Amino acid sequence: MSSSPHPISRRSLLAAGSAGTAAAFGLLRFAPSASATVGPQSYTAAWPSVDQHPPAPEWFQDAKFGIYYHWGVFSVPAFGNEWYPRNMYNSGSAENQHHIATYGDPSVWPYHNFILGANDKSGHFTKFAPKLTSAGGSWDPNAWAQLFKNAGARFAGPVAEHHDGYSMWNSQVNEWNSVKTGPNLDLVNLHAQAIRAQGLKFMTSLHHAYHFQGYYQYVPQQSTATLQKLYGQTGTTAENQLWYNKLVEVINGYQPDLIWQDFDLNGVQESERLAFLSYYYNKAVSWNKDVVATYKDGFDTSGEVFDFERGGPGGLLTPYWLTDDSISSSSWCYTVGIGYYTGQALLHALIDRVAKGGNMLLNIAPMADGTIPSGQQSLLLGMGDWLGRFGEAIYATRAWTSYGEGPTAMGGGSFSGPKAGTPQDVRFTRSKDNTVLYATALGWQGSTMTVTTLNSNQINLSTLVSAQLLNNAAGTYVNLPSPVQDSGGLHFSMPSSNAPFSALAYTVKLTFSGQIPTLGGGGSVPTGWSKIVNGATGLVLDSGGSVASGSNLKQWNYDGSTNLQWQLVPLGGGYYRIVNNTNGMVADSWGNTANGAPARQSAWNGGNNQQWSLTSAGSGRYHIVNRGTGTALDGSGSTTAGSTAVLWSPNSSPNNAWSIVAI
Repeated sequence: MSSSPHPISRRSLLAAGSAGTAAAFGLLRFAPSASATVGPQSYTAAWPSVDQHPPAPEWFQDAKFGIYYHWGVFSVPAFGNEWYPRNMYNSGSAENQHHIATYGDPSVWPYHNFILGANDKSGHFTKFAPKLTSAGGSWDPNAWAQLFKNAGARFAGPVAEHHDGYSMWNSQVNEWNSVKTGPNLDLVNLHAQAIRAQGLKFMTSLHHAYHFQGYYQYVPQQSTATLQKLYGQTGTTAENQLWYNKLVEVINGYQPDLIWQDFDLNGVQESERLAFLSYYYNKAVSWNKDVVATYKDGFDTSGEVFDFERGGPGGLLTPYWLTDDSISSSSWCYTVGIGYYTGQALLHALIDRVAKGGNMLLNIAPMADGTIPSGQQSLLLGMGDWLGRFGEAIYATRAWTSYGEGPTAMGGGSFSGPKAGTPQDVRFTRSKDNTVLYATALGWQGSTMTVTTLNSNQINLSTLVSAQLLNNAAGTYVNLPSPVQDSGGLHFSMPSSNAPFSALAYTVKLTFSGQIPTLGGGGSVPTGWSKIVNGATGLVLDSGGSVASGSNLKQWNYDGSTNLQWQLVPLGGGYYRIVNNTNGMVADSWGNTANGAPARQSAWNGGNNQQWSLTSAGSGRYHIVNRGTGTALDGSGSTTAGSTAVLWSPNSSPNNAWSIVAI
């Protein structure tokens, strides 16, 4: 998925970014105010500066669910997928054969005919030219925005430019835009006004990094400068400048709360990437807005949010992340005969991803004329129905120390897709003040609902005040009898063996008199010195003694040495620093996200790479997960004393599980 000579040669013309510049473009105008609410008050185009930007502001972490849409010139042929502009030129491909049969050979019926308009072989005039309903057409941006709100989305917005290089706004740097050609409308402007009128945050997605890095590789060299711009043939310097200039236009004209970018940013010159980030963040300071920039490559999680395409992690992951997924497995844009995921799979995917510490951005695929097919509308309204009734367990929550339990493996990386769970699959979320725990079962278990994670060996529930089933109307509850806890789990007596109302998932709300008890070891982590014992080998975590900062952590047979003793010091929010009793250094990931990277130690500096959360691995053991990388301590299966402790994505192997035993 995922977007020309005469680039602006003096960046200062755009960098001014004034309301006057926006007015010259005929774009939206906003009144700037004081300063951004969090983070630095100014940024420079350097990683140490932009890395100070808080990547996931509170509004974003509260929002959980957003909607965007692949709608553009590529929607007109409605064949294959959104890569039709590329594949129609690839001789022998299905798109190429379809194009020849329907329109003609691409050499005589090129892609830009969909923009400028031309007759197909049947004599039907073909053009990307959606018309507003007020002008007798089928597109109603206000109805779209109302649908997004009814679906439960808290942020939404368009693909402002895809790989095809067509700008859906009133661009001054790209003549291939929706005001000068096609519908002759500023589509991004109309989207922004309608979405913000519904009280939603406004986002744009831009996919144009790949526009000039291979998308049009099958297109022959064009003869005019303007066609060379459309087909990404103007050369590296001009294309990099154009990449930046387009982003600045979107920033200045529409003040997006979130700018989502697709892959291949590493192919953009680093200076341009840094210029974009610093420009966007500085503009946000002037707007008094907390903004989000996402990425698949080319940025980093210090200041931006990582995005999984069609997937997510298999377990809890920090820092905060995002997934973009589509309503269809076959295409991101509308095609004739497009199929859809089930509403159950989409909702369960949302619940799973929120429980693991992320947001879900769902793509829909409108028709070229602006019609959203009824099947897509029904799926969105189904999600909105559930969120409208039970959204208290989703919105403004945070991930707990365990994401959940059950037989269905979800996530595990990009392209793992949405998947429906079973009633035995339970996902946890918690209130921001950490006094309420939500346990959402992905189906009705029957007269008794059992949550095995909350067993008597794992958590002390003496401070539990109430257990309530979220009822069929928002803000109403069914009080449940005091649950029974034993070594097999926490057992709730439900109102009946059959579900009292129809829902795709059912939530029990557990309210405590204070903080939610700590999970594992009967509800408490040892406060003094402990040994950290690997679940597979029985070896314990070892500092090696008085060693240099950056030294690898090892594993050793426990012999009482202080090298093998650690203290877990709470930092708040479920995080700990892990301090060695010999050298006073702390466990540290050093920011290395690779599976198999060595775990290290260094002097405490407060960074995310030195903060660790504990998630249940069952049997009184924990995954010890690094806040900076999302990977967990792992014994790597080695039984050799002195072997290196490594970092690995949380998984079910006992190598990835540790007991914390007080000394």
